[in-house]
Amino acid sequence: MRRSIEELRTFYGEPAGALARRLLARRLDDAWGEAAGCDVLGLGYATPWLDAFIGARRVVAAMPGGQGVELWPAAGRNRTVLVDDRRLPFPAGGFDRILLVHALEEADDAAGLLAEAVRALSPAGRIILIAAARGGLWSRVESTPFGYGRPFTRRQLERLVREAGLEPTAWSQTLYVPPWGPLLPLADGFEQVGRRIAPGAAGVILLEATRQAYARVHPGSAVATAPALSPALHPQPASRLHRDRP
Repeated sequence: MRRSIEELRTFYGEPAGALARRLLARRLDDAWGEAAGCDVLGLGYATPWLDAFIGARRVVAAMPGGQGVELWPAAGRNRTVLVDDRRLPFPAGGFDRILLVHALEEADDAAGLLAEAVRALSPAGRIILIAAARGGLWSRVESTPFGYGRPFTRRQLERLVREAGLEPTAWSQTLYVPPWGPLLPLADGFEQVGRRIAPGAAGVILLEATRQAYARVHPGSAVATAPALSPALHPQPASRLHRDRP
């Protein structure tokens, strides 16, 4: 069962939630910036980050039925909709950017949810999956929404997007600081040190993927995916084994 909208809203109003919001926003800004002129869909509970997409042509927040829905933005025309995550009420190819947060971990059918998101993605669109990291401390603490449902490894997310017909193009991690109140003010230091000496301690994984536009076929070899022209999450593309650097 998914965390309720009340639980999620309460968490992001607390110090740990405010920190998670800030660190994830930093990574998303590195990846997409303002996404000017794009149609953006947030799926799961993405509203803490959707305000950053200034200049987007359209921004919609789709919230699964088991979670519940909130009014967003607080002032102005509501842009949230309650959805069945197995059948999204959007036309095929309707969004240039799709952001999944608190969507996959508690989904009854993560592959089916992602398949629906891919259906709504434009041919040149980008999608970012944000999920609790299996090796991190945040997935082991039930006082945060990252501690519920199924956490993922990077390879599991890569496999999931490939099965949905996408190709991973970049990845990143954040939330190295343990989710304990006294340590939260030291989060920036943990980010710098964690990326160097303990990459497996990150609490959250971000994986970006796109549709595979074409592939190069070499005689007698496997299909080689064409490189992404502009990887969004820096510094390393998802197909490499290197970890993040500061």
